[in-house]
Amino acid sequence: MHKNYPSHVTKEQFENIRLILENVKKKTKPRNLDLYEVFCAVLYVLKSGCQWRMLPKNFPKWQTVYYYFQIWSKNNGKEPSIWQLILKKLVRKVRINNHRKEKTSFCIIDSQSVKNTDTTKNKGYDAGKKISGIKRHIAVDSQGLPHAIYVTTAEKTDRNSAIIMIQNEKENLSTVQKIIVDAGYTGEKFASAIKTIINANVEVVKRNELHSFVVLPKRWVVERSFAWLEKCWRLWKNCERKLNTSLQMIVLSLYFNFIKKILNRF
Repeated sequence: MHKNYPSHVTKEQFENIRLILENVKKKTKPRNLDLYEVFCAVLYVLKSGCQWRMLPKNFPKWQTVYYYFQIWSKNNGKEPSIWQLILKKLVRKVRINNHRKEKTSFCIIDSQSVKNTDTTKNKGYDAGKKISGIKRHIAVDSQGLPHAIYVTTAEKTDRNSAIIMIQNEKENLSTVQKIIVDAGYTGEKFASAIKTIINANVEVVKRNELHSFVVLPKRWVVERSFAWLEKCWRLWKNCERKLNTSLQMIVLSLYFNFIKKILNRF
């Protein structure tokens, strides 16, 4: 690889995660392939939105890049993928550098419905937004750092999906005391479920309770996180066949945005 693209990270930034990526696949002989080049190729696909087969020739072969992406994206439902572990490591690092605790005590939850392309395998219909595709669920702290991410088909309700997301990240959200949501999460059943799982209180912010146009308190933070996703052309629509691949692309996008925007300050 001789040409640098805007999607590249620096080699110094890559060194923070090199060992994690290298230890995924056992070496039976010396590795001739530079994983830095593979990682940058994956980021190129994410940012440009191109197909794997259309990777520029100065990257490793697309079959090799896709093979490593699959290994790093493997998620059996119990253990997080390598991308998820890397993102959690980054979030902890950013919070500590901002003089905060590793685990947050405050979260904002929201969802985003996204249209599918014709190549996708899993899809549903969101009758409220009239979108056929998938739904992205995310929980962020006051800085916009992600602490839980979950992807479902679009017909799934926000409340039930949020409960599953929080249950999956119960350990990571164990110190959360307050969660802010919009009107789509209204209901005693939802609040009780959250209280049972992580002992957190739910506050619903409704737009009709505001008498003039103002930004909903703290809600802009999670909307900004969704906006960061759209900086990656691969995520403008859902073109992944499997829900887990969509999830890993979201995780990788958030990692890329934070490593570019935040880590350069330290």
